[in-house]
Amino acid sequence: MIRRITRLAPCLALAGCAGVQSALDPASDQASSVFGIWSLMLWICGVMYALVLAFLAAAIWKARHRLSGPPIAEGQKSPADRPLTRVLTGWVGLTVVGLLVLTFGSFLVDRQLALADQKNAQTIKITANQWWWKVEYDDPVPGRRFVTANELHLPVDRPARIELEAGDVIHSFWVPNLGGKQDLIPGRTNRLLVTPRRVGLFRGQCAEFCGLQHAWMALDVTVEPQTAFAAWAEAQRRAPAPPSTPEALRGRDVFIGAACNSCHQVTGQPAQGQTGPDLTHMASRPSLAAGARPYSRQALDEWLRDPQALKPGNHMPLVATRADERAALVAYLDTLK
Repeated sequence: MIRRITRLAPCLALAGCAGVQSALDPASDQASSVFGIWSLMLWICGVMYALVLAFLAAAIWKARHRLSGPPIAEGQKSPADRPLTRVLTGWVGLTVVGLLVLTFGSFLVDRQLALADQKNAQTIKITANQWWWKVEYDDPVPGRRFVTANELHLPVDRPARIELEAGDVIHSFWVPNLGGKQDLIPGRTNRLLVTPRRVGLFRGQCAEFCGLQHAWMALDVTVEPQTAFAAWAEAQRRAPAPPSTPEALRGRDVFIGAACNSCHQVTGQPAQGQTGPDLTHMASRPSLAAGARPYSRQALDEWLRDPQALKPGNHMPLVATRADERAALVAYLDTLK
């Protein structure tokens, strides 16, 4: 547990102001709009707070000065009453103006988000499960649709219409650099529009407590040029290259013969399970188990040996395999790129 917190600490530090998971580093039209209203609120509330402190300090100083002067008779008005009335009137007026500015600014941002241009939008369906993300890329041609898991690729300067659903409990989709949070509720489809404006790598996160492994329900997000996105999407539609080594070939037989194919799908193989993530190109993804570990063969071996040790409470059953079978299975899964 200490090692996990240590690995997470740099991400938490970056999340405060900049980096791959920061609402203060907008990389889309929607995130820029949210950042704009946040900045307006920060300035107005900051000025009001500073004025409150200034008036408080002045009141304390005047009270101490009054105590050191001659007493005021009962019923007699203090010389400071008239200026105080003017100050209070001005304060009420300033508060009303500040609230009106915030209300008008919030209205403009809401209108801007609601009327965002959706022409030529890429439609993506994301289903949240405990504790991973199923990502489906829609296309007018059924044969060009494909599915991946725990990673989201978006073309820069093109709107993405994201349809959000939940497969079990309430989750919340949040990529701070690209937009605000949106809940995923069982039996309901919510929608979120994102128009990325900067190429880069970002991190999404479930922002609604959804169970034991809520903290390890991450989403790797890549915003890339449209040509690079088209090449990536085309590669995702193709079946992975067949294994070429004896160990990987044996690993494929282990995968098909064990319980793996009843939960997972691999395009081009007799594995059509829908319970767990699609594994067609799993070895090309940045992380394993929805961000629990960076992808590597060693991490994959640890995951197959004991999934509960790496991510306690997850729904992957322990499949009993010998060490040589597990090594062959790792060799095969590592070819799925």
